[in-house]
Parts: sequence; C-alpha cells; structure tokens
Amino acid sequence: MELILIILPVFLIFFIGFLGQRLIGFDIKSISSAALYLMSPFLAFRTFYTNELTVDYFYIVLACLSLTFILLFITWLVARLMKTTRPQYAAIILGSVFPNSGNYGAPVVLFALGAVGFDYAVVIMVLHGLIINTFGIFFASLGGEEKATWEQSLHKVIRMPLIYAAVAGIIFQLMKVTVPTVFMEGIGLVADASIPTVMLVLGMQLAVISRKRVAYRFVSAVTIIRMVVSPILAAVIVYFMPLNDLIKTVFIIQAAMPTAANTTLLALQFGTEPDLVSFTTFVTTLISIISIPLVLFFLGV
Repeated sequence: MELILIILPVFLIFFIGFLGQRLIGFDIKSISSAALYLMSPFLAFRTFYTNELTVDYFYIVLACLSLTFILLFITWLVARLMKTTRPQYAAIILGSVFPNSGNYGAPVVLFALGAVGFDYAVVIMVLHGLIINTFGIFFASLGGEEKATWEQSLHKVIRMPLIYAAVAGIIFQLMKVTVPTVFMEGIGLVADASIPTVMLVLGMQLAVISRKRVAYRFVSAVTIIRMVVSPILAAVIVYFMPLNDLIKTVFIIQAAMPTAANTTLLALQFGTEPDLVSFTTFVTTLISIISIPLVLFFLGV
C-alpha cells in the first residue's frame, strides 16, 4: 500500500492535466514548449551547479549509452523477427528505447527517494533528453513520410537550451562562480515549477490519445521491452559499475518508466505510425500503475 502511495501524487497531477484537457482544452504544444525551453533549463542549471562533479557522472553517462544501444539492438532483432515495415520498425524503436524519465521518472524518484535522489534523476533526465533528440529524431525521420538528414537532427539538438544550461552549471561550478542568492532564488522558483508542469502536460497528452486500429502484437512487443527488459538490463549494467546504491536505484527506476511522451510528438511530426506510438505510450503508462510499485518493492524502496 505504501508503494502505491508513492506514485499516487504523480497520477493525481496526471489526472488534473487529463481532466483539464478534456473539460477546457489547452494548446498542449505551447505549454510543453514553455516547460522544455523556459523551465527545464533552470532545473538543469541548478542541478549541475549545486551538485559536485564526481566520477559518478562518467559512469551515469556510460550506463545511459549502454542501455540505449543494447535496447536498440534488441528492438532491431524483434523487428526483424516480426517482419515489420520501416515505419513500424521506427515506431517500435520510439516506444521501446526511450523512457519517460522527465514527465514521470523524476517525480517518482522525488517522492520515493527524496531530494538527493531527485538530483541524480535530473542528471539522467538531461542525458535522456539529449539521446531522444538525436537517436529519437533520427529514427522518427527514418520511418516518417519524409526523411530528415543528420544535419537537420543535429540542428534540432543544437537548439535545445537544456544542454546549454547544464553545461553552464558545470562551468560555473568548476570555475567556482558564485551566483547571488537573489538570482538563485529566482532560478529555484522556475526550476521547481518545471516538474509539475511537465507532469500536467503528460496528463493532457494522454487525454488526446485516441484508440485506433493498431497492430497489437507490436504494442505487446514494445510493452515487454520497455517495462520488463529495460529495467532488468539497467540492473545488470549498473551492477558492474562502481556507483553507490542510491544512483543505481535511481537509474533502474528511470529505466522502468513507460514510453516517453515526447515520442508521440515526434511520431506526429514525422508521420511515423503516430497511432501505434501514441497507443503504446498510453498502454505502458497504464501498466506502470502496477509495474512501478513492483520495481520499487524489488529495489527495497
């Protein structure tokens, strides 16, 4: 029961966003852009500025990249066995490889492990943001109606202020630049607003996901990879790394998250089986009501 109570506040905020979208109807893209381009950079800056850089960051990056490449390989094998078309293959990649570590994972870590664990969750969230805005965009464009070039994908990455904010935080910390308290208070207010906002956005996105004719065998494959294979692989990867137990726990929790909400936006933008991607996002999010408490239980949270 206590494990359910950990994720209950998260789903309460999701439900508020869901209900608001159903009753009022918001411009989701505008709110999402505000959270991504205006709020999240302040959260990234504060995290990297206030937390001392250690060798742990190197291993976190290594773990994120290792998990991504292994999941890409497994998904490729599954797609070959299922004889998918190129758009279906790209859609399965979008659903299987990229976890919802921002809208969902970071809040769960905050409620389950507190502020210290949340700082590591934000670091992983930033890395996942970089990965989805490179590999995610590439595969979405690969299976889309129009192929995007690597240059176009790189241009999209370059426009992400989250990356610059994280780098600025690292530089300020290494150079021991003291940010005046009044500015840090303002940064903190915007940073604290980012997580509730992206949670509301996920609820809004779930409200507009429609159930259409999709190949349920692909949905099943994505669900197994995303909700079962991913956290098990994450546990194996960090087992062999010299990281403390808290970081390992945060990494596994983030890896157990459902499909990232941003994949639906990418699928819509590039025309990459958007119905399949959106439905897998919806299904994995629903399943997480049960799976996340189970993961927390096995991790001893």
